[in-house]
Amino acid sequence: MKNKTFLAFLTFGCIGLTSEICFTAVTETIEAFGTSEFNLRLMGHTYIWMFPIYGLIAFIGPLLLDKIQHLNIFFRLLIYAGCIYVIEFFTGWLLCKFTGSCPWEYKVGWHFFGYIRLDYLPAWMFFGWMIERIYLFVMPIINQHKA
Repeated sequence: MKNKTFLAFLTFGCIGLTSEICFTAVTETIEAFGTSEFNLRLMGHTYIWMFPIYGLIAFIGPLLLDKIQHLNIFFRLLIYAGCIYVIEFFTGWLLCKFTGSCPWEYKVGWHFFGYIRLDYLPAWMFFGWMIERIYLFVMPIINQHKA
C-alpha cells in the first residue's frame, strides 16, 4: 500500500469511527428518552472492526467519485447509501462467518438479516454526503504529502 493510500485509509478509518460514536451517542439517547435508561451522558460506541471497514473509503472513493461526480446530488446520495448497504451486508456476513457474530446485529427497525437497517437510509445518505465533502477537502492535502 502506498504511503498516500495508507494515510487516506487511516484518515477515513478515524473519521468513520468518530462519526459512528457520535451517531450511537445521539440515537441511543433519543431512544432512551422517557425511560429509566435515559441520561445525557451521550456515551457512544463502535467496534474496532469498523476501522478497516471505514478505511475502505480510501480505495472505493477514487473509483466511485470520479464516475458519479456529474450526477445530481440526490442520485449520488442514493448511490452512496446503496454502496454502504452492500459493504455493510458483506462485511457483516464475513464477520459473522469468521468470528461467530456480526458486531452490529440489528434486531429492531427494518433490518435485512440483521446486517443492514433499511430505516437508516437517510442517515447513510447524509454520511455519504459528509464523506464526499471530506474526501474532496482531504484528498488534495494527502496528495500533496511527500510519499
